[in-house]
Amino acid sequence: MQNIQRSKLFWASCLALLVTSLSFGIRAGILNQLGVDFQLNASELGTITATAFWGFPLAIIIGGFVVDVIGMKRLLVAAFVLHLVGILLTIFAQGYWTLFLSTLCVGLANGTVEAACNPLVATLYPENKTTRLNYFHLWFPGGAVIGTLLVFFLTNLEVSWQLQVAVMLIPTLIYGFLFSKLDFPVTERVASGYTTADMYKAVLSPLFLFMFICMFGTAITELFTGQWIDVLLKNVTDNALLILTLTAGVQVLGRAFAEPVVHKLSPSGVLCVSAILSALGLYLLSTLTGNSIFFAAIIFGLGVTYFWPTMIGFVAENIPKSGALGLNLMGGAGMFAVSIYTIFMGNFYDGILADRLPAGANLEEYAKAAPGTEMADALNNARNLAGPEVLQATLIIPIILAVAFAGLFLYMRSRRNKNVQDSKYAAA
Repeated sequence: MQNIQRSKLFWASCLALLVTSLSFGIRAGILNQLGVDFQLNASELGTITATAFWGFPLAIIIGGFVVDVIGMKRLLVAAFVLHLVGILLTIFAQGYWTLFLSTLCVGLANGTVEAACNPLVATLYPENKTTRLNYFHLWFPGGAVIGTLLVFFLTNLEVSWQLQVAVMLIPTLIYGFLFSKLDFPVTERVASGYTTADMYKAVLSPLFLFMFICMFGTAITELFTGQWIDVLLKNVTDNALLILTLTAGVQVLGRAFAEPVVHKLSPSGVLCVSAILSALGLYLLSTLTGNSIFFAAIIFGLGVTYFWPTMIGFVAENIPKSGALGLNLMGGAGMFAVSIYTIFMGNFYDGILADRLPAGANLEEYAKAAPGTEMADALNNARNLAGPEVLQATLIIPIILAVAFAGLFLYMRSRRNKNVQDSKYAAA
């Protein structure tokens, strides 16, 4: 790797992930405004939002199958083009279908970034994969903080949402330029000499399949809640967007100090503690009101901090033969689960609103009611109840994960003890 500039590749990867996270942060911040401008209900907003989440797994899974063949650089060029097209389509959106297509392009770009960058980071830092993946994924909540704060301040300055979206063009152009100039290594699996048969056998192993299924839950807990927080808590607190910012800020700090946490608890221990804190945080978010809700946001933020990078890092360290395909199947599983769950919960949210409104009420008519009218007040009261109900329905997921990861922790500890004993017998 003498021609490989490891540090520059890592920082360019972080910048590409920043664009990915900005797309989530900015879209979360302008979601309500998009609903108003284009007269979209929660189900339509849910479908548009979900498009990013199923465009992502489509790209990351395809990327996982081809990255060893075409190389990581070509994938990142494709990501740059898709980001550029998606951002421009959003800026010039005319309604539901242009928003749908633009979000799909951005979702495909986001998935392609992870399809290339997760194996790239694991290849660049084989001696410290989980910690480095946490450092890399620090830029996802980091971008969410930057994105939501930008939306908050620019909206107060009455800057249009189109210009807010255009901000993403700056880091997109920079990362596209950097990657075009740098040389890339081959993936770790190729460098290690593991065959394609080894790779497929690894992704069908019981441990990989267990982590694959658990990824559904960790991604929904983190990303569904984050993307929808402004809608779910808008009528509970005036600072719903700042809750997302606070949660993301906690994730940034947590991932920055990932090394001592991962080494102290082990990846499986980190996942178990994360699930417990996530469940507690979701419960508090759905029950507390006033300023105490910020305490709930901190607990929830601590819970989801290590989920995504540690899930991927666990697979990279403990199932290395799965290669780039294994890492990308994990990311794809997470985003696919979020896409399905988002559509389902959008309909669930609309259903709760309908149940809380007078019998026979037309939800679209109530949504168009002028502020201060009886219809508008009735809708606000319904929303006050609907948001926390959605969070409480989601709460069961991290509870199940806590049990699953406790079992994983015990299994990994027994396996580690067995390996130590085997080593002693071999030495004797």
